[in-house]
Amino acid sequence: MPLNPLQRTDARDPAVLPRVLFTLLALVLLWPGLVLTEFRPATLVEPRNLDTFGRFLAGFWPPEVSAEFLALLGKATLETLAMATAGLALALLLAIPLSLLSSRALSVSALLSGRPGRFASIARYPVRLLLVLLRSIPEIVWALLFVRAVGLGPTAGVLAIAITYSGMLGKVYAEIYESVDQRPARALMQAGSSRLGAFLYGILPAAAQELTSYTLYRWECAVRASVIMGFVGAGGLGQMIDLSIRMFAGGEVVSILLTFLILVLAADQLSSLLRRRLA
Repeated sequence: MPLNPLQRTDARDPAVLPRVLFTLLALVLLWPGLVLTEFRPATLVEPRNLDTFGRFLAGFWPPEVSAEFLALLGKATLETLAMATAGLALALLLAIPLSLLSSRALSVSALLSGRPGRFASIARYPVRLLLVLLRSIPEIVWALLFVRAVGLGPTAGVLAIAITYSGMLGKVYAEIYESVDQRPARALMQAGSSRLGAFLYGILPAAAQELTSYTLYRWECAVRASVIMGFVGAGGLGQMIDLSIRMFAGGEVVSILLTFLILVLAADQLSSLLRRRLA
């Protein structure tokens, strides 16, 4: 039987118009950027460019598998892993205390009354500003500076990762502390516990899994960053692939790229395994 007019529903999606307007606005804002960067996809399929690209790819085969090269490749891979791990370890030494100082989760006024005091907020501002300064400069820029200061090698990469990642880790750690349930820490503080005790037994157990997950993710990023910083002289796989490209050794380049792919996959699997064990 036909529906009563009062029972009929409008079949039109009310979100269609906002979506269309948002899409048009995005295109209007994106178009000047494409023009400014001279982005022309048609140039990729021009016959001359396709021929050049084909000859370029042909130079990458076969991969270099000589014993001498593989020994150098293994050493560079270990150097890249060591650079990422040591840099992250140094970053943690700086990020953990800075995150504790900048987080409202350890504020006595916030834990007892639920609202941070004005003086505590002002006192935390310089620490938060320091975290912003540490993470605002990319690690490759720090690597360029440290290569000039300490010379070529992984030391520059370790220091660059330590500085940039300490700011990233400190900021996110502080936000994780504040996002968990504060009631256990508040109860401990009201029972006479110190702020450190309230953190260790009231906040850390609830935040441990998220802290570990983010730390492992940052370690994966550090492995990738270590390769990139090698292009500016920080050692590891990046420096090795830079030298191979300059010598037009395509076989060596593809072997290094395959090693880097395996390294990233192994880091991802290790990270997933640790997350499941800690879940």
